[in-house]
Amino acid sequence: MTTPADGGRRPRVVIDEVSKRFTITERKSTSTVQALDRVSLEVEDGEIVALTGLSGCGKTTLLRIIMGLEKASSGTVTVGDKVVTGCGYDRGLVFQHAELFPWRTALQNVEFGLEVKGVPADERRRIATEKLELVGLGNAMDRRPDQLSGGMKQRVGLARALSIEPEVLLMDEPFGALDAQTREGLQMEVLRIHRETGKTIVFVTHDLDEAVLLADRVVLMAPNPGRVDTIFDIPIKGPREDFFAIRGLDEFAHTRYAIWSRLMAGVHGDAPREEER
Repeated sequence: MTTPADGGRRPRVVIDEVSKRFTITERKSTSTVQALDRVSLEVEDGEIVALTGLSGCGKTTLLRIIMGLEKASSGTVTVGDKVVTGCGYDRGLVFQHAELFPWRTALQNVEFGLEVKGVPADERRRIATEKLELVGLGNAMDRRPDQLSGGMKQRVGLARALSIEPEVLLMDEPFGALDAQTREGLQMEVLRIHRETGKTIVFVTHDLDEAVLLADRVVLMAPNPGRVDTIFDIPIKGPREDFFAIRGLDEFAHTRYAIWSRLMAGVHGDAPREEER
């Protein structure tokens, strides 16, 4: 962990007044859409932060800007001590769908980022094997994607993102397309991996249960344009792998209800802008 000269804790990710505008051309006319408006957020080293909100609030756009796949129209994102200007090995992204190369085995898919990074073949294989074992796929390394279930494919995608040893792990609704049992199993895997690696994690989700179960803080975003509405600290302490027990806690129920209530206020037009509160 890096600390500044005054001894305070330095955030791992700093999003400073980030705005994003898209130009859309339809039927020979051009218009501008404001996807994000002056979003500011700090994510601490080792923290898990969930981004949630209504469709169109810009949460995936923000995640892509952090990754470097999109450029902000104004404002900056800093990871560690570096301003983000494009993709980098300090960030790894798990997509909503695994997007694996169908002609490569699970092991070869995980090795891909290491190949691009220029890691020697023997070292690539060692790291890829280690990460597949970390996500519970040590016995499926030689299978191709068409021989893997949906959950197994997402595990490969997670192993691939972890293989480059990023400072920050980004996840864009990685479990949204999976059945409930598989999703819950992978949620537990994320918590276990976080416990073992201490990675900083920022993830997008529409699932409020998932947000409260996994995150240290939940950032509720509002749409039109996308902005931070409310940040909720999750009061649940200690290990969280026992989801059944956690769902029975008052802290879980109260926090989930608070987020849902605020979300519904936005649906019905009752939520004031941040500067009006």
